[in-house]
Amino acid sequence: MAKPLVSDALWAAIEPLLPPEPAKPKGGRPRVDDRAALAGIIFVLRSGIPWEMLPSEIGCSGMTCWRRLRDWHVAGVWARLHRTLLERLADADQLDWSRAALDSSAIAAKKGAQQPARTRRIAANRARSAILWSTGQARRSA
Repeated sequence: MAKPLVSDALWAAIEPLLPPEPAKPKGGRPRVDDRAALAGIIFVLRSGIPWEMLPSEIGCSGMTCWRRLRDWHVAGVWARLHRTLLERLADADQLDWSRAALDSSAIAAKKGAQQPARTRRIAANRARSAILWSTGQARRSA
């Protein structure tokens, strides 16, 4: 039997971070289980297949998984999950900070960044239009 994509320990960490199911005042189709959607998301991200090629054995369509990924991103689930998993790893003394990297996309340079200098013009006049030159108008007016 294959190992499940979403283990019980992983699901226990993720489930409290997920937003509640939205209300359906008009009824409609039952919502796909969040754990099945998470399994589909993990399968696509690990295998690299297109969303529409997600096997039906996962229990969720590719489009449903993609929408759930989008909705959870907007709700901040992934950022909270990242923070939670880092805290758990730190508590277990399993973080190796020697391999950590930081760049400007993660940390803003507040009040420390210098304003870039203006680019100086290298010529006093703009170049003549290539269109006018090719039609001969520039030569006649010169």
